[in-house]
Amino acid sequence: MTLEEYRRSVGWSISDLARQSDLDFNTAKKALKGEPISARTAQKIVGALNRVLPQSILVSQIEGLNVIY
Repeated sequence: MTLEEYRRSVGWSISDLARQSDLDFNTAKKALKGEPISARTAQKIVGALNRVLPQSILVSQIEGLNVIY
């Protein structure tokens, strides 16, 4: 699944994703667009999703996430 699909599956707006991940809105939007993000940002997003998803996911399981290591 893409980040957009995960975001929608938990019923979050982009603002919700940013807030739950402790990111600013523009950084969350960059991640959703597939623009480069840091590994730390990716971990914040996955951590937020894992708090609400019924199963845990890894950064590598989010299709199209452009993580710079």
